[in-house]
Amino acid sequence: MALFGTDGARGVANQTLTVGLAMDIARGAARELGRPARVLIGRDTRVSGSMLEAALAAGLTESGIDVLLAGMVPTPALAYLIGAMGANAGIMISASHNPPEYNGIKLIDQQGKKWEPELEARVEDAIRSRDWPDPDPAQVGRIFHYEEVAVAQYRRHLLSIFAGRIPAWPIVLDVAHGAASATAPQVFEALGVPVTVLHPEPLGELINVQCGATHPEALREAVLSRGARLGLAFDGDADRVIAVDGSGRIVDGDEILFVLATQLKAAGHLADDRVVATVMSNLGLERALERSGIRLERTPVGDRWVAKAMREQEAVLGGEQSGHVILKQWTETGDGVLTGLALVAAVAEAGLTLEEAVAPVERYPQILRNVRLEAPVSDWKVIAGLAEAVKEAEAALGEEGRVLIRPSGTEPLLRIMLEGRDVDLINQWAHRLETGVREALESAEA
Repeated sequence: MALFGTDGARGVANQTLTVGLAMDIARGAARELGRPARVLIGRDTRVSGSMLEAALAAGLTESGIDVLLAGMVPTPALAYLIGAMGANAGIMISASHNPPEYNGIKLIDQQGKKWEPELEARVEDAIRSRDWPDPDPAQVGRIFHYEEVAVAQYRRHLLSIFAGRIPAWPIVLDVAHGAASATAPQVFEALGVPVTVLHPEPLGELINVQCGATHPEALREAVLSRGARLGLAFDGDADRVIAVDGSGRIVDGDEILFVLATQLKAAGHLADDRVVATVMSNLGLERALERSGIRLERTPVGDRWVAKAMREQEAVLGGEQSGHVILKQWTETGDGVLTGLALVAAVAEAGLTLEEAVAPVERYPQILRNVRLEAPVSDWKVIAGLAEAVKEAEAALGEEGRVLIRPSGTEPLLRIMLEGRDVDLINQWAHRLETGVREALESAEA
């Protein structure tokens, strides 16, 4: 199995993601960077973050690379700070929205983008073959501490973008005991916003636990009980955001994309009237964008592919239903705090409430079924009869529905997603497709 997935190397800290592996990743990355080089390291609040930070710093300095420690920062802050602080690359220690026991190591280039898969593959090859120079006593890297400076510089960056654009609406922020605790409340308050902050303590043992972007229920309750104008929930490393409007309705990444796209188009800043999203984005988003004269381009699942398509198509806006949104004007990666600020600014500048701004998006019902496989498959069309059944389902759903079959990128699962206006019809076809897959797999095993 590959070490690097769609979002870096991840695993249970101190079990599958060990100190030894972290040092090896650092050595492999150093081999690609060459000397001299400076690498900026950041981490979220997870308990294992400091341990992995020390291991990465040791592996880099052993290889003659200087290390700049940013401390606890959001992933998008690190992406911005690499260039701003004159580093050659960055390493973020975070498992994003995953539970506290997990952690991850993400390699980021000088432009704030994830390393290309080809580069990650070379690091993996180096780790397997132990192919890097022996430590040189005359070439030892140094470690510099920028913990206070780094997060303050990122906050100033956000303030410079949104000064004078954010109304003094009462807003609730759920920072999920994560990295947003060091940035979101401080920036909103500096902009004059009265905020209520949920789960504010940077407690790594509680990061993402029944809170934040993956669990917006607490945010919804707080918005309603406090009469707030809206709420914003971030995940552990603050690269995604989910909103709640004043009525308590959860607003996902699709609807956030719609609000930002229409605002950019109205201002004449939406290049080629194009937005990039993944195959998982709701058909309701696509239809709402069409009515606004905006074209939706779809990519495979993963913000890596969204970012790649945006570069190739020179798009300025893209994202995922999960709340990863890339605003190319300011960043090359998903930034939850920046997106939350941009959402508030867009709604205010349109003279609307968030409820009114997202009203044109009529979400189509979606059904997702997972079928466990004995072994991962790269092409679902090898499953007997499935391609023909999908064509039948697509014909039955017509223009008002769609079928998406895809193997999971992380587990031996086949994911079957159907979407359409007619709930009974998509339920019927979801059952037929799932049953057909299970029967085909049983026949193949017999």
